Amino acid sequence: REDLYYRLNVFPIQVAPLRERREDIPLLAQHFVKLSVKHLGVAKPRLTRTGIVQLQNYDWPGNIRELRNVIERAVILARGGVLEFDFPSGEEHAETRPANRTVADGSATEYLTEAEIKQRERNNILAVLEKTGWRIKGPGGAAELLGVKPTTLISRLKKMKMQRPPKQD
Repeated sequence: REDLYYRLNVFPIQVAPLRERREDIPLLAQHFVKLSVKHLGVAKPRLTRTGIVQLQNYDWPGNIRELRNVIERAVILARGGVLEFDFPSGEEHAETRPANRTVADGSATEYLTEAEIKQRERNNILAVLEKTGWRIKGPGGAAELLGVKPTTLISRLKKMKMQRPPKQD
């Protein structure tokens, strides 16, 4: 109807886009997982902390409808396992910002050296391993928290020559 716009415009409601309400994403994600499981009749998958971080780091140009579609696709592909997200643009636009550095001419630039990147990755893996009691696989394991496959984590540990420290009595 031609007058529909005018009827709807009587009391306009302004809602901030999803990218400005990132704190709402965990609850919305859980809600959409429940809806998808019920609608599709599939086993309930696990929404991990890593998955929540990925969802919160994405820009959401399609707003809440895009969030629902991304979650529904992940539920279908998870088959009751861990949800893994496939974002329409191909990546999640993580907001990782390196520290400011002062170059010889006094100007500031943002970067990390290769050695600093490797050390940061090593420290991060070690922190997660300590948190999980060096459990790599399974629910709540280090691989799940890091958002990588267990085989990938095991490979990185070997490459970095990291081993579980002996237990102290």
